[in-house]
Amino acid sequence: MSQVENTEIKKIFKDAEDFLPLNGTDYVELIVGNAKQAAHFYKTAFGFQSLAYSGLETGAKDKASYVLEQDKIRLVLTTPLGQGGEYNKHLDQHGDGVKVVALWVDDATKSWKETTSRGAKSYMEPTKVEDEDGHIIKSGIHTYGDTVHIFIERKNYNGVFLPGYKKWETIYSPEPVGLHYIDHMVGNVGWNEMNKWVNFYKDVMGFAQLVSFDDKDISTDYTALMSKVMTNGNGRIKFPINEPAEGKKKSQIEEYLDFYNGSGVQHIAVATNNIIETVTALRDRGVEFLRVPATYYDTVLDRVGEIDEDLDPLRELGILIDRDDEGYLLQIFTKPVCDRPTLFFEIIQRKGAKSFGKGNFKALFEAIEREQELRGTL
Repeated sequence: MSQVENTEIKKIFKDAEDFLPLNGTDYVELIVGNAKQAAHFYKTAFGFQSLAYSGLETGAKDKASYVLEQDKIRLVLTTPLGQGGEYNKHLDQHGDGVKVVALWVDDATKSWKETTSRGAKSYMEPTKVEDEDGHIIKSGIHTYGDTVHIFIERKNYNGVFLPGYKKWETIYSPEPVGLHYIDHMVGNVGWNEMNKWVNFYKDVMGFAQLVSFDDKDISTDYTALMSKVMTNGNGRIKFPINEPAEGKKKSQIEEYLDFYNGSGVQHIAVATNNIIETVTALRDRGVEFLRVPATYYDTVLDRVGEIDEDLDPLRELGILIDRDDEGYLLQIFTKPVCDRPTLFFEIIQRKGAKSFGKGNFKALFEAIEREQELRGTL
């Protein structure tokens, strides 16, 4: 990234309009086939802690939800308790996947009015929900595929999570692995739809384009994709949007769209302050990661320059390195966490860098292609 490009990126945050102030990601809700078992997986493998529960015991008749947290990250795992309805439809079409990306706001009513007046399709009108611990206001809009954004206003609520949830206490509580917050979330959309959703985030939500990559940046000998990264004004919410590009074989984006049956969240990037310790803990708990060829490390320091970490543990764990004008980053990607080759996680540590690992794209996507070949979907 040139100095000119870096200066432009610094201006982008100022360009994002402030009619929709966002404090951060409130929670991410996944619809899953068995929430109790999925919660055990995320606790055991990823070090999340039990936070809250909603189900038959709390008066919920249609679904059970388990809420997990690790520092500022909250995951909600939800399973329907009967036939039919929105949740079963989501499971049947997509398998386990992200339904809700909830955004923490000061005014959920204003957020809904601002976005729907600019063309967003309403998912939920502003609604007050209360219990003995106070009340929240929530509202929501549709985005790509069946994904929705729910605006959560919680300044008048002191409960454990949301009204209707009770504290979920368990004896089994594995140690956290050092994950702190959601760095970004990536959406995969269909052919020629990237600009449509880029404009949605720009015009409807006041985001600005942080950076873009075309098929010359993100391609191998066989597959390609295009991507644009959208950010809100304070930089706390970053949504890269991917679409397929023409290649000799089926790309990872096409594979995702085929198995997810449409657009959706491809991966959640979570930040750590010590990626070597975090990835070591995750690996030891059974989390599987993509591996680039060992030859990647023969020349990586020639490309990125001096780093604080020893190269040997990065090589041993398969952690990738990239640099921009602000610093460097360390990143690694899990294999899909579902049976369908759809949702996965990225573990990222930023040492000043504001970028997304462009220098690693070719090696990373070749690693993904090797997995696709094993699945027979390349």
